[in-house]
Amino acid sequence: MKLNIDTTSSIPVFQQIIDAIHFSINTGDLAAGQKLPSIRKLASENRIATNTVAKALRQLEFRGLVRAMDRSGYVVSAHDGGRYQGRGVSTDKSEVHKVVDGMDAGAIPGAFCKITEDYLGGDPEKCNIIHADGSGTKSIIAYLQYKESGDPVVFHGIAQDSIVMNLDDLLCVGVNGRILISNTINRNALNCPGEVIAALIEGSETFMAQLRDQGVNIHSGGGETADVGDLTGSIVVDSCAVTIMKKKDVIRNEIAPDLAIVGLASTGQANYETKENSGIGSNGLTSARHDLLSDYYAAKYPETYDSNIDNDLIYCGPYKLNDDIPGSSFSVGEALLSPTRSYAPVIYKLLREMPQEIRGLIHCSGGAQTKCLKFGQNVHFVKYDLFETPPVFSAIQSASGTGWDEMYRVFNMGHRMEVYVPGPSVNAVIDIAAEYGIAAKQVGFTEAAERNHLTLTDDGGNTFHYG
Repeated sequence: MKLNIDTTSSIPVFQQIIDAIHFSINTGDLAAGQKLPSIRKLASENRIATNTVAKALRQLEFRGLVRAMDRSGYVVSAHDGGRYQGRGVSTDKSEVHKVVDGMDAGAIPGAFCKITEDYLGGDPEKCNIIHADGSGTKSIIAYLQYKESGDPVVFHGIAQDSIVMNLDDLLCVGVNGRILISNTINRNALNCPGEVIAALIEGSETFMAQLRDQGVNIHSGGGETADVGDLTGSIVVDSCAVTIMKKKDVIRNEIAPDLAIVGLASTGQANYETKENSGIGSNGLTSARHDLLSDYYAAKYPETYDSNIDNDLIYCGPYKLNDDIPGSSFSVGEALLSPTRSYAPVIYKLLREMPQEIRGLIHCSGGAQTKCLKFGQNVHFVKYDLFETPPVFSAIQSASGTGWDEMYRVFNMGHRMEVYVPGPSVNAVIDIAAEYGIAAKQVGFTEAAERNHLTLTDDGGNTFHYG
């Protein structure tokens, strides 16, 4: 298999291998199921080091374009890994789970977050939960807005995003005590001066104060700001949350058949929020950024993307940040930077008033509407009455041509928190959510099956199968 490698090119050899094989798959020269030459043969025929070929094939495997066969090399996958994986991002983090799934499952296996014994206090009736997450590449959109406008206040929302991605995961195990948050900010100091750091700290403190007003006992535990210009051209904002709770209070997410699935909307304006929410959250922003924003940003801010990505996937959209989202009151920038909603006030009240009825809580973050597949056993999840697709997601799909099946794997698509309860408890959940100005409705149900799988019908009547 001749790859036509140009050793004088500025493009790394491993990337040329990736591009050549990806092109052959897209054009049909390499068919699904076709076996690739061995690593040794590819290296020999093209006079390339074997480790360079192996590196390229691993990246193609990560993108879902090829798959490794036991001791028999690689074959072309049955379908493309999607635009999301093509940008170096995984919807389900399967390669990570291959590593961590064999590790100690903790004190309560199956819970939404890993739960350990109470190593901090030594109480056998309690447990510890430590959770790390962040705003992801949403911080790059804030960086673009900051560079265009000069206003660092845009980073207040990024501080909220980072905290919520930890807090709302903790909600899914029933956290009910004190929570300590530590922030880690990695920045390129040449591009993100002190006023950006100040805005992030102010945003964190303001948001945590608002949560405390709603009864969420969350506090700052300090953090770290690192100047790492070699690692990032802009800024990365992460957080870590720690809490202690009684084991008897843990929501074990033992999701079983014959439960109703109640979705809590990601759009609108809760009565504890200061502005309307587009619903975007903090997942899928790599695709959202590149699929909506134009090549103006690639040319002006090359520090905001990975040059190894296929050029066709870099800032390939029709919009600038100030353009309007079709069918929406938001501009593109406002929609993409809409701070991630926390459902903490709603979940806290649900846990106080109907703790026995709450059988499961799922934060539809990584994996989006397919996140449920990781919980329960032998369950068929049926989602048949979803919220109308919010305009920001319709705009992403329209601009990119991404298949709707992938959209539901990447984005929350209208609800970002699911509550699993017996059928008679559905109205109680809806009523409590309404007290906080959040729309809620039964979006589906669970039934017995031989294995976990999901059948999802969108608001246009199209049905997709996952699992």
